Amino acid sequence: MSDGKQKIEKDNNKNNDSGLNKTGDKSDITMDKLDLLLDIPLQISVELGRTKLVISELLKLSQGSIIELAKTAGETLDVLANHRLVAKGEVVSVNDKYGVRLTEIISPKERLENLG
Repeated sequence: MSDGKQKIEKDNNKNNDSGLNKTGDKSDITMDKLDLLLDIPLQISVELGRTKLVISELLKLSQGSIIELAKTAGETLDVLANHRLVAKGEVVSVNDKYGVRLTEIISPKERLENLG
């Protein structure tokens, strides 16, 4: 075998740390590498609505005050992961606690558009 062929075979047999197979196909990413991502903690929050107040209005708030939100009653809630919109849903009651039934998952394309 010529030296050139041996070098090519050695290069092809090297450990590929990128998670890609020899053809560059991303489908061969190992679960071990994905497991690293699965343990990253995320802060999940659900937003009922927003409004703006000036400081004088904020200082006038007391127990029983009502703050009017921009969303209308019955409109879906925003589900955020680390302050980024990932889904929308509706309020449900689960064992005397509030929950959210997801009604829409934001597509990866839309999530990327919202980053800017």
